[in-house]
Amino acid sequence: MKRNVLVMLFTLAVAALVSAQADLQSVALVKLTKTEPITVKQLKAEVQKIEAQTGKALTIDERKQVLDVMINERLALQAAERDKVTVSDAEINQQLQQARTAMAQSLGRQPTDAEFEAAIKQQTGMDLASYKEQMKRLVTVQKYLMTKKQDLINSIKKPTENEIKNFYELNKAKLVRPDTVRFSMIFVPYGSDAASKAKAKELADKLVKDIGTSPSKFDEAVLRGQSPSAGYQAGDGGYLPKTAEAQSIVGPDFMNVAFSLKQGEVSRLIENTKGYQIIKITEAYSQKNLDLDDIYQLGNKITVREYIGNLLYQQNQQAIFDKASKELVDELRAGGKSFQIFEKNIAY
Repeated sequence: MKRNVLVMLFTLAVAALVSAQADLQSVALVKLTKTEPITVKQLKAEVQKIEAQTGKALTIDERKQVLDVMINERLALQAAERDKVTVSDAEINQQLQQARTAMAQSLGRQPTDAEFEAAIKQQTGMDLASYKEQMKRLVTVQKYLMTKKQDLINSIKKPTENEIKNFYELNKAKLVRPDTVRFSMIFVPYGSDAASKAKAKELADKLVKDIGTSPSKFDEAVLRGQSPSAGYQAGDGGYLPKTAEAQSIVGPDFMNVAFSLKQGEVSRLIENTKGYQIIKITEAYSQKNLDLDDIYQLGNKITVREYIGNLLYQQNQQAIFDKASKELVDELRAGGKSFQIFEKNIAY
């Protein structure tokens, strides 16, 4: 029996060693300016990321497409190094700061370092150091593309007024602003324990009693809520459209209450999974088919005309970038001597 166990352990160890050695085999060699292998292990890692995102296993042909992208990136990086196109740490830090700013806008406050790193991990599966390395590669490739294809990229044209109007006419049935309200809110948070919830309910009930249905008393309570010692939070809640997506965020009870009120009216007490709320409707808008000069989304100053113009420009920009990328890849791959693929290892 003991001998059988030893044999089994030895067999497993040998299998693990063989698998590890197979992972170190090259699936491709990139050799524009130097010989650089892409290993089976590296291809596996990229494939697994995509499979995790899509929820399905990639076919051999799809693996080849992933490998093609990896080869193109390595070719561009070697070419950038050859032509002395570099990216500084300051440029990468600027990109990271933009990501932090976007997260801050979503949270309504600056994220902590731990929150930022956790968000990166959740979205990309990478730690901060790995994310920065990937970002440096991507920014280097983009910078090299901009350098080599500057004339083509500078040819991107802004859409004409006729193009904007034509897009509007074809899509105006979809350009509808739903019933929307803007609200001011008082929020009394509570924790996960019964004592915290009871304390929050006591304060919420007191606020309801003090405010009643009086808009002016609600506003006074909002002002008091600006104090750190108030025990509750208060302020502008922003715009709430009457859509399924918005309801999935605020909950059906909140949605029903918000759209049962008229402008200036104060709500009853509303409870969600994090605390108690009282709201007052400050603005109310009925559903509207948007004209070109209407505001596209309440809360900003962008008109429908500007929104369409930006959208069409981005489409033109993407088309030019795709063309520039294809031209650059074709140039780097010209002659077929800048890389070599080992087809048998793609099946791993």
